[in-house]
Amino acid sequence: MKPFAPAALLLLTLGGCATTSVPRPTVSRAIPVALPTLGLEAVMGQNAAHLTQTFGQPDADVREGTARKLQFSSAICILDAYLYPSNGHAEPRVTWVDARQRDGSSIDRASCVAALNRRTGGK
Repeated sequence: MKPFAPAALLLLTLGGCATTSVPRPTVSRAIPVALPTLGLEAVMGQNAAHLTQTFGQPDADVREGTARKLQFSSAICILDAYLYPSNGHAEPRVTWVDARQRDGSSIDRASCVAALNRRTGGK
């Protein structure tokens, strides 16, 4: 049995060197989700003149380079419309809209547009 001892020792030594594959955790990538624009037809793609005609004078008009932000408010919410130049248009058009309640909490953008459309006599 002595001749098998070195072979057994060699097998035990090599067994300790065996590698095991540890599965790597999968990394999920964020999938961009488009926010719905249903109910935003009066705003998306419109120019500043159309927004002013629809909602009245903005409460804030901020310009930075070629970009512009118009802010409109009602008793219910505040709407920020971001206008950027576009290749097919001479003047900036709305490409993004943010909305929030007056206390800063979230509100559906289309609901805010509807509230601004319903206001009468200003704010």
